[in-house]
Amino acid sequence: MRTVFLAFSLVFSSSLIFVYSGNSYAKDATKKAEISKKQAVVIAKKLENGKTLKITDQNDIYTVRILKNNGHVVDVHVNKKTGEVKKD
Repeated sequence: MRTVFLAFSLVFSSSLIFVYSGNSYAKDATKKAEISKKQAVVIAKKLENGKTLKITDQNDIYTVRILKNNGHVVDVHVNKKTGEVKKD
């Protein structure tokens, strides 16, 4: 009896996935989440050590401004979608 119920459940759930696969809800669920501000700071600090002064959110990029131990200020740009890093 359990086997029949389990088989029915699998067939039913797989048919629901097939039906909703063209729906925007299914597409949103499979999208990779954007990088958060906190994650951007962690990524930027891997490249440049120092104190975070400011985080700016512009379109698809976070700009993390870091005060280095030697007194220089550096801007590190982190792409929200890919995590790619560029430094000024």
